[in-house]
Amino acid sequence: MDEIFGVPIQAFMGQLMLGLVNGSFYALLSLGLAVIFGMLNIVNFAHGALYMVGAFFAWMLLNYAGINYWMALLLVPLAVGLIGVLIEKFLLQWLQGLDHLYGLLLTFGLALMLEGLFREAYGSSGLPYELPQVFRGAFDLGFMFLPKYRAWVIVAAVLTCLITWYVIEKTKLGAYLRAGTENPNLVKAFGINVPLMVTLTYAFGVGLAGLAGVMAAPIYQVSPLMGSNIIIIVFAVVVIGGMGSILGSIVTGLALGLIEGLSKVFYAEISTTVVFIIMAIVLMVRPAGLFGREK
Repeated sequence: MDEIFGVPIQAFMGQLMLGLVNGSFYALLSLGLAVIFGMLNIVNFAHGALYMVGAFFAWMLLNYAGINYWMALLLVPLAVGLIGVLIEKFLLQWLQGLDHLYGLLLTFGLALMLEGLFREAYGSSGLPYELPQVFRGAFDLGFMFLPKYRAWVIVAAVLTCLITWYVIEKTKLGAYLRAGTENPNLVKAFGINVPLMVTLTYAFGVGLAGLAGVMAAPIYQVSPLMGSNIIIIVFAVVVIGGMGSILGSIVTGLALGLIEGLSKVFYAEISTTVVFIIMAIVLMVRPAGLFGREK
């Protein structure tokens, strides 16, 4: 069979794989947003900028310090998480108890500042990041060639998402996190340091953005604009899946990436807006999102 629905199989599977790669980044980024909103009730508009910072940190480590991709996968999320600690301790903690709009405006301002700083330092054109040696080349699947690095991105992103979901939903640590959000005074009575837990949760959420940035660097050009180009789609993913829903962010991110990829095969003109069309339909039918809880 050389065609699927009248489309050459190579083109069909190529766009399907591209959609799955994009969906892996959507899932990973929206997961971080969902963790932060679900646990802390903060709409973190700086998430895209911190994703961009993660990609730039990986590029700097390689070009200025000779630190390779594998070490960057460990160091960059920690560095971005540390930035998250500073943001939460010195800025966001003063907004506790206030309307979500204040946190959104603050993080939106931070995003503009970070983007402006990197644009001033490196310009708007993208910078290449060298592909790790082990991932050069492609797997021959018979009907298409699958680049090794893209296969790695899909597997690593899905595993990270599933592990995060399991920790938050199925372990005692996750139960403490959820309880600390709903009833912090009760959790404090058990001797748990709730402010520290809040800070570490925010750091973990933005650390996921940093991890996504490292993984994106060899695929996309490392650019100050890469965060602002993706964050609107990621917010749409979170809204469709349900604000604060961990599972919703994972499933919706992967699914929308596939839908976006397939739309380029069958009707390319709609590929840039299909996510927002789906969001509008979902909000009309189920305002809380597909996996969200109706209040």
